[in-house]
Amino acid sequence: MTRMPLVYPAHPLFQITRPLRLSSMAAEAHTNSSQLQPENAPKTLADYPVPLSPPPPLLSKNVELNRALTASSKSVIFTLSRNDVLFEDEWLIAVNKPQGIYCESILSSVRSLLNPNQGKLQEFHLSNRLDRDTSGVTVVTKSHKVAAKLVKAFTDHMVKKTYLALCVGSVPKWDKIVVKSGHGRSKHGAWRIYAVSDVGRTLPGGSCIRDMETLVEVLSVDGKGCSQESLGSGKHEENTIVVKEKSEITSCTEKSEVLVRAYPRSGRTHQIRLHCQYLGIPIRGDVKYEGVYEWKDRIYEGHELHAESLSFEHPVTGHSVLIRAPLPLWASKALSKVYS
Repeated sequence: MTRMPLVYPAHPLFQITRPLRLSSMAAEAHTNSSQLQPENAPKTLADYPVPLSPPPPLLSKNVELNRALTASSKSVIFTLSRNDVLFEDEWLIAVNKPQGIYCESILSSVRSLLNPNQGKLQEFHLSNRLDRDTSGVTVVTKSHKVAAKLVKAFTDHMVKKTYLALCVGSVPKWDKIVVKSGHGRSKHGAWRIYAVSDVGRTLPGGSCIRDMETLVEVLSVDGKGCSQESLGSGKHEENTIVVKEKSEITSCTEKSEVLVRAYPRSGRTHQIRLHCQYLGIPIRGDVKYEGVYEWKDRIYEGHELHAESLSFEHPVTGHSVLIRAPLPLWASKALSKVYS
């Protein structure tokens, strides 16, 4: 008997009706992604806005790395005590954040500070984030609903803030000054100042330049309080700088210690640090923004910036709330000279 060869019909699952068009699919994806780009996105890097503040100095790379490692070690073991609490009710708690501690550690420490039942039942949220080396008032909300209301108050600039900073640089020719500028990241990721006219334009990472405004008031120069008489004619008036180009203030050989109080009218990352740099009075110890690392035979392991106070309308009761933080040693010494 002759055996016939077996013939199997092609299964429909294995039939290929047409070749895969990978190249055209990739082209379509590229077209779709291009359509998602903002209309005002520049075509080349040369067309992007140019930052007006300088990049971080080379010194800052290693210094910042060492500071970050030290802060990480300290933050792991950090705990708050009742003495650190500045304000508390059933909706909010405000604490005094020390220098060299990350905000995330403040949040976890608040959970530990409050009783276990509160920690399990409530959701804690940071309402304001201070830089690692900035000390002062930090507010934590105890529920999602209250957090949303307070975040809106910050976004709408309804929260009033004051900061103290000890700077080293040229003696200012003004008593009070308002700085208006743009704010955004450079192509390397660092925060930089941009011209006001660039606000709204797209940056290399896809973000946009946002507006930034700070009122800066000189309190003392080299320990001497600034009175109207010492400032000279017209110097006590409030001036305004609308940033259009790079700062004309150059580094000088004769530098002075300048104590300032800053009133940020917006809430951008590193806002006060950037504006002090632009004004030619970078904050002492702020190596990222040209602040002195070594001054009068002493090395500074962090910048001297303190969140002095916060005032706002309570998100639940509607009452006015003013929270002040005790001054760190450098600030109390500087202010004691002013008022002595």
